[in-house]
Amino acid sequence: MRKILIVEDDGDIAAIERDYLELNGYQAEIAGDGITGLELGLHGAFDLILLDLMLPGMDGFAVCRRLREETDIPILMVTARREDIDKIRGLGLGADDYIEKPFSPSVLVARVRAHLSRYACLTGGLQRAKPELRAGGLRLNTETRRVFVGEKSANKKSIGK
Repeated sequence: MRKILIVEDDGDIAAIERDYLELNGYQAEIAGDGITGLELGLHGAFDLILLDLMLPGMDGFAVCRRLREETDIPILMVTARREDIDKIRGLGLGADDYIEKPFSPSVLVARVRAHLSRYACLTGGLQRAKPELRAGGLRLNTETRRVFVGEKSANKKSIGK
């Protein structure tokens, strides 16, 4: 069963998303703030993430940016923000789709299905394990070729110091 993470602070909207996904054969888990959503997104075994932008603790843009540093699973932003700049920013940070509220729950499920299908085609249907090497406080993502010291990304300038 495919697992979907819903990162949404509005309980009514999250419940609608969850109910429609479950009616269509998906398992859904809800995170009510950005920090919890990020933690679950990084350490849970989810197949897709529905991500609101206006979240307490950490906004959806920051969550998306951090998730993209470590995972390539589909991220669909579901938000009331309608400005083109928000859409451009979200897609530029790595979101795979941008869905405006209010939305049709049936169309949301169709988009989830389409993104999951496309992702399965691109990855051969396999959920890849995290490609990481760890040593002490250092972490290397072999896929993105990024180095982390603790939870902070290291760059050439910080490594040389």
